[in-house]
This record gives sequence, structure tokens and C-alpha cells, in this order.
Amino acid sequence: MSGDVGRRSFLRGTVLGAGVTAATAGAGAGIGMAVSPDRQGGQAQGSGGLPQGGVRESHPQKTQEIPPFHGEHQPGVARIPPAQSIVASFDVIADSRAELAELFRAITDRARFLTTGGAPAAVGITAPAADSGVLGPAVPSDGLTVTVGVGASLFDERYGLAEKKPAKLTAMRTFPNDALDDAQCHGDLSLVLAADSTDTVVHALRDIARVTRGGMQLRWRINGFSSPPRPEGTPRNLMGFRDGIANPEASELNRLVWVSGNGEPAWTAGGSYQVIRLIRMLVEFWDRVSVSEQENIFGRRRDSGAPLDGAHESDIPQYAQDPIGAVIPLTSHIRRANPRTPESDSSRILRRACNYDRGIDSNGNLDMGLIFVCYQQDPLRQFEAVQTRLIDEPLVDYISPFGGGYFFTLPGVAGPDDHFGKAMLA
Repeated sequence: MSGDVGRRSFLRGTVLGAGVTAATAGAGAGIGMAVSPDRQGGQAQGSGGLPQGGVRESHPQKTQEIPPFHGEHQPGVARIPPAQSIVASFDVIADSRAELAELFRAITDRARFLTTGGAPAAVGITAPAADSGVLGPAVPSDGLTVTVGVGASLFDERYGLAEKKPAKLTAMRTFPNDALDDAQCHGDLSLVLAADSTDTVVHALRDIARVTRGGMQLRWRINGFSSPPRPEGTPRNLMGFRDGIANPEASELNRLVWVSGNGEPAWTAGGSYQVIRLIRMLVEFWDRVSVSEQENIFGRRRDSGAPLDGAHESDIPQYAQDPIGAVIPLTSHIRRANPRTPESDSSRILRRACNYDRGIDSNGNLDMGLIFVCYQQDPLRQFEAVQTRLIDEPLVDYISPFGGGYFFTLPGVAGPDDHFGKAMLA
């Protein structure tokens, strides 16, 4: 496609998106939507089988409240991950700063409509369809959240944004034991779609891609799913361990997750640094390891999720009473990730991960693992500090990080007249 054709398609899509949204603009403001009763609820929860750190968090089996689209923060950050998700990265191909602003307006309009739900606008019989029809004549909200982030590469010379770059935003670094594939790393913009049904997130991706064609193009994407908590408690990852037991409490998010001040550009207030890591699990090898060895690698019981010195998943490991690691090995994942010392307290992160299954690779091996996503105020102080402590842990023999990126999750959309990135582009 030529640049002119791509630009015309993008601008047409933006106009169509605005028309479709007009009937429902603002309908979601101030409305608390709920997902199906069989989904879990409670406070902020995350995925902790891989890089983790935090404090105890409950996981009651209750309906999960979905915050309204408009607000100080994007609602998908603090939300417990629902059943289905798509994590994607895009290269921005808008030709100018004005077209970049149009791109963010188009994403905002579609996210506002899709997360609220409703009937697409009527169009003439010769006009392009207003919707793919995948979800029927009316679009259900289905608990959808759309979380948008920007990568360090967006702040190059193309759009004159160098002075607006978040202070701690860099390209994702390579750690020892990584096997990164550049085709599945980095990007100008990240998109995390999460809902109760697979067709809802697929529909949302297609919808947003349609109206932004010519403004951005997919760099990489991966589908994810969250396992239900059987029989109760925290869901499991594909290594069979409960995943997401420890996370900051809601009262700690201002201290550990949300950005405000501290040398950051003013526009970043209410946003958060997002780290995405695509981590393959070498399950054929893992499944040949004894349960006792698996438990020593993680530092938790596989059945209950309890630390090896406790009885329940919410029990706090008593490292001070086990200084030589006789019960919970000093090399265990939970002990290295979060030593629970005063010095490591500020490195805790909010984990929001899910599982993936991509079938088999070219050698006939199962290709499955974890889409690890976390949020924090400072990737160096938090994620990278945790990941550095995990270098050469025993678990690295059974996992292989291959993709992902660092992004800055934009502040929330304040109201109907606001859009993603508006303050950044001002």
C-alpha cells in the first residue's frame, strides 16, 4: 500500500469510528459494569509464577466490578485479568504529529465504544460496513478493557516528542538466559485487550486495526487466557503452580504503580510503566521433574500454593526463621524474587499475566507459556531489580523468554472531550 492510500484509509476510518461512537459517547461514564458471576473478583491480583514481589492479596469468588472507561487511570491496569486477552505491539506509521493525534483520537473513540457496547451506527448500503458483525448486530461490552501504552521508539525525531519522553522509558534490555527474537520485541505502541470471551477480544483487535489502518500496523501479537481458580484461590500457570499470590494492596498503588512527579513530565501523571515479557515454558522437560523438586524450585506447594513453611497460599514466608534455606531454598523463585527485606520492599510490582498456547514449533515441541505483564513506577528500581535477583535461578532451565517490550501506559481518558495522548501531544 502506498503512503497516500494508507493515509486516506486511516482518515476514512477515523471519520467512520467517530460516527459509530456518536450514539454511545459518554454512555459508559460513571457506570460500573460487571462480568459474568463465574469470574473471580476482589482486589488487584496478578500473575506471580514468574517475576514477582508483593504482599498478600485475597481472591474471593465474586463478581468483578469493571471501572468506567473515563477516569484518572486506565481501568485495565488494576483489574484482575479476565478469561481472554490479546497483547499486541504496533509500529506507528502516521506521517506527521497531526496524524499521530488523529491516530490516538481514533483509538480512544473505538475503545470508548467497544468497552461500553451498543449498536454500530447505520451506514448507507454502499458504504463500508460499520462493524465486522463477529459479535452480532449489537456489540456487547463483555467486560472488555483496552489498555494503551507507548514505547521509547515513539519519542524519536518523527513527531518532535523527544522532550515529552517519560524519564525512565527505554527499550527492553536483554538479561542472561534470554533468547529474544527481535521480530517479537519492542514497538511504538502496546495494546492489551482483555474480556470474558475470545471473540470479544478478536473483534476489538479487528475493529481498532480497521479504523487505524494507515496510522499504525501490527509488529507482533499473542493471544492469552487465564485459568479459572480450581477449586478456589489463585489461578494456575501452565507449570501447574498458583500464579499471582502476592501483589501490592490497592492502598499501595500510589506508592508502587502510578506515576506522579519525581522528575517525570507533567503529562505522565496517572500513567504507569508497563513491562511485557513473552516467556516460553519448556513443559516437556518440566513434566519429567518430581513434584518435590518443582516445589523447591518455586518455594511453594504445588497443590495449595502455600510457601513451603506455611499451610495456606496467603501465608507469608518466614525467611528470618530459615536463614540457611533449610525449608525454603535460598535459590527458590519466591525467595529471590521477593526477599521481603526493607531494601527490597520498593521493588515490588503489580503483576498482570496470563497463559498462552501457540500449538507446536518447527521441531514438534509444545509452544506454550506465560505472557508476563507488570506495572510499576520505575522499571529499573522494580522489574529490573527483581529480574536481576532471578538471574541463574534454577527455574531458568525450564523457561525461555523470547519477546516483549517496555512501554509507558498512558494516563486515563478524563472525559468525552479527552483522548489518549492528548496531554503528551499538547
